[in-house]
Amino acid sequence: MRVDRTEAGARCALTTLALLASLAALRAQDPVGELLPKGVTQEISSAIDRGLAFLARTQNRDGSWRNTGGYGSYPTAMTALAGMAMIGSGSTPTRGRYFLNVRRATDYLIRCQGAEGTISSLAEEGRSMYGHGFSTMFLAEVYGMEEDRRRQQVLHDVLTKAVQLTARSQSRAGGWLYSPDQNGDEGSVTVTQIQALRACRNAGILVPTKTIDNAVKYIRDSANPDGSIRYSINSGGGGRPPITAAAVAVLYNAGRYDDPLAEKALEYSKKTLPINGSGNGHHYYAQLYLAQSLWQRGGTDWDEYYAAMARWLLGQQQRDGSWVGDGVGSTYGTAIALTILQLPYAYLPIYQR
Repeated sequence: MRVDRTEAGARCALTTLALLASLAALRAQDPVGELLPKGVTQEISSAIDRGLAFLARTQNRDGSWRNTGGYGSYPTAMTALAGMAMIGSGSTPTRGRYFLNVRRATDYLIRCQGAEGTISSLAEEGRSMYGHGFSTMFLAEVYGMEEDRRRQQVLHDVLTKAVQLTARSQSRAGGWLYSPDQNGDEGSVTVTQIQALRACRNAGILVPTKTIDNAVKYIRDSANPDGSIRYSINSGGGGRPPITAAAVAVLYNAGRYDDPLAEKALEYSKKTLPINGSGNGHHYYAQLYLAQSLWQRGGTDWDEYYAAMARWLLGQQQRDGSWVGDGVGSTYGTAIALTILQLPYAYLPIYQR
């Protein structure tokens, strides 16, 4: 019998992700005296637990999280980021301490998909492609962990429509802008879409190779000689450190660890993004991607970074367990801080080395 390679690859990917999900669920069920991964101290573990408890307390009845900062509520983006932090702790849609939170977040985002494929609460999100990208990435991670076949099919259909929307809205230059019909592009939205597409491909969802290749080319074409990445392919001037760190993460996601651009961009990011705060008001955003890059790279660079970043984050944690990030809000800051602190647990396939 002839087996379609795409179907076989999807089955293999789902089997791998299901295994990772089963292993991930163990941490959420472990006692306090669990074995901690390298670099994670009991103090860090306790901070993670307080942050997760904060997110669990502040989830809305409809399954969403809405921000409380000065940038608007952005419910799909915030729900996806908070959901990533939850599954980064070892919970899945069916197992673990926070499985109900993960399931409710999943259901909310599924309901937010429009007929054309965008995952967004359009009445509350003026820049819908951020929410669409983060939501697609989260749902792709959940898809590999879901055990119910009916829900797997629902997620498969949602993700297929989401990928098709993303592919249709890509600009001629290979990037994306804030809304799917703008036919423009800039770096931060483009990075969000690339990671979402990689998560979908990892989970066995059909993603056009040309779409990813053109997106990676967009990042390369936006680079300056010093390795920094500009705001957009057509903008002049110097690079943006936060977008540069994000570009390194997506190049590594694409398996381009030895790419000279990735090396130069990482060195630029390390020099321009100090742990104690920078990024022109986008510190948490920048460190989210710099942490991913250094984690995937490994070695002493990661060990030193994680120790220093964890110390800084522990000092920034509020009494209620939250972090307030970049003036955006506590959902945003807490989700990003938890994602960084939980990288050594290696439960999220999109961040795997």
